[in-house]
Amino acid sequence: MAIAYRQQIDDDTEFALWRIKESAEELYKQLQLNEEEKAYTKKLIKSKRYLHWLGTRVLLRKMLRTEEYIDCKVDAHGKPYLVSLPYHISLSHSFDYAAVMISKTSPVGIDIELIKEKVERIAGKFLRPEELSFIAPEHKIQQLYVCWCAKEAVYKCYGQKEVSFSDNITLHPFTFQHHDTLMALLHKDEVNINYEVSYMQYEDYMIGYVKG
Repeated sequence: MAIAYRQQIDDDTEFALWRIKESAEELYKQLQLNEEEKAYTKKLIKSKRYLHWLGTRVLLRKMLRTEEYIDCKVDAHGKPYLVSLPYHISLSHSFDYAAVMISKTSPVGIDIELIKEKVERIAGKFLRPEELSFIAPEHKIQQLYVCWCAKEAVYKCYGQKEVSFSDNITLHPFTFQHHDTLMALLHKDEVNINYEVSYMQYEDYMIGYVKG
């Protein structure tokens, strides 16, 4: 397995992308799974999610550089965590790519999406009017995907359910670049957290990532 892209954020944090070229059988052989995980994968075996699930776990294993069993569970809010290793993690996938972000010190969030024109039709569902107002016509589709990936990354980093992208996560105005940062505010009840979200375009994909 070859990692397609890897970026060190700081001494304790990095993310990586991997293009899924192997078959599900080849990926499965690279993993150590317990009985519960084996039963779960059998439910996924006929769906695209099966390849994605395997791909993110194999990539996680490569990034952690271990041959030991990795106990990766999901909490009540759907956030993955490692039971016995001192890392915060975030997982994402889209079509041919898996993405994993890890940190020893802080919660993290990452999202990868294949850039498609259809995002324009749903933009009003995850952006407020004032956010839509700073979308530049010349980079409309790309910038909309930056907004989606940034909000998804913040949501994953925060790690709590019932957060509305339009009502609870606000993006400050920004100008689209192929690799840059933007500011986001998560506001819900008594919670107000500012995030500096990084984003980049990789081939035909957009990636948003953040460290809490």
